[in-house]
Amino acid sequence: MKIFKAVLAAAALFSAGGSVSAQDLIDRGYISGWNIMVDPALGNGCLIQTIFQDYSVVRIGFDAEKDQGYFVVFNEAWGRIKKGQTYDIVFELDGKKFEAVATGFYLGKVPGAGVTFTDRNFVFAIAKSQGMTIYNEAGEQVMAIDLSGSGKAIEAARKCQAEMG
Repeated sequence: MKIFKAVLAAAALFSAGGSVSAQDLIDRGYISGWNIMVDPALGNGCLIQTIFQDYSVVRIGFDAEKDQGYFVVFNEAWGRIKKGQTYDIVFELDGKKFEAVATGFYLGKVPGAGVTFTDRNFVFAIAKSQGMTIYNEAGEQVMAIDLSGSGKAIEAARKCQAEMG
């Protein structure tokens, strides 16, 4: 198993207190099943977001202030997540496993966990992948994410970020 070193930034990643608010995001379009958005709370960092039928939300984006990327997954299957608390998780990209430390967040009342990273190659790995499966600390699957279309969407987010400066 490859070790993926994640940088924790709970307070800096999203609004104070570990809560995330959708109304703060600025819509920049829709590509291949993903919304392209700008988050003013992250230095006008661009992101892609999709919402699944079970109302799970996945965000992959850039924190322009900290020059790092992140992904966050909101899903009821996380169970009792505490805001700001860290959790050891495992995720797979097309079968390659990575260990990471995630920080607890909430989107309204839906629990989530987010991971930050500074390795830009990781964004390329996501863009090239067809799926991501995420497991909680107990090794239970939280969700499997279809990444179809994420490559085009991430490219649009990169262009968005270039425009935002």
